[in-house]
Amino acid sequence: MNVYLSGEIHTQWRQDIEKGCAARGLDVTFSAPVTDHDASDAAGDMLGVPAESFWRDHQSSKVNGIRTKTAIEMADLVVVRFGDKYKQWNAAFDAGYCAALGKPYITLHADDIVHPLKEVDAQAMAWAKNTDQVVQILAYVLSSN
Repeated sequence: MNVYLSGEIHTQWRQDIEKGCAARGLDVTFSAPVTDHDASDAAGDMLGVPAESFWRDHQSSKVNGIRTKTAIEMADLVVVRFGDKYKQWNAAFDAGYCAALGKPYITLHADDIVHPLKEVDAQAMAWAKNTDQVVQILAYVLSSN
């Protein structure tokens, strides 16, 4: 199974899911966005660095978009993580793209942001509160029982 891990980049949640799946021997291949914030911001710099930061962000978001769009389309399932520190508009956009494609996705977030994510969660196949729950879902989906 190909799983794309979208969203928050400031904690080790991706590694926790990968380790949990490996410990269970699950046949899962993971992909993700660039998780180095500076590298992501500089994704379009190979095209030349615009003088205004708006255009640099615009250019880099398009280059990052190539990676994200392709990875989501190639994934069998997407996990979208919303953290508590930043507003992850990109994660909400990824969830919306999954919904538009009919791509199953799981949201991963704490109780205290249920209300602002109600529409995103409404389209998700599951809402997990922690990485162990995501691993359990993946184990169930991949089980032969």
